[in-house]
Amino acid sequence: MATAVIFRTDRQGSVFALMPEIPADNNGHYCTAYEHLGQHSTADYALCIARSRPANPDDYSDLLFELEKRGYRVDVYRRATPSMHERRRMAAFSRPSSRLGRY
Repeated sequence: MATAVIFRTDRQGSVFALMPEIPADNNGHYCTAYEHLGQHSTADYALCIARSRPANPDDYSDLLFELEKRGYRVDVYRRATPSMHERRRMAAFSRPSSRLGRY
């Protein structure tokens, strides 16, 4: 299965990848992000979109190669759809650790 990825460039010129369907927390509020330095991290999708611009293919080609080398099959998008965010929330809820402590 392919991973939806949105490549962005921040204000300092660093390119990062947002994975809007992969939860980074147990509630699915945050998505997974990836960049050369630091690699996987947690990201607030809306905040990242607000504080960055779309990366062009020349800018993100190295990061795309790195993701593919790590085993990702990447589908590149410019923006996440509502259904991508819903899939992230559902994936977070289906994780065994997300049900701990709930009544």
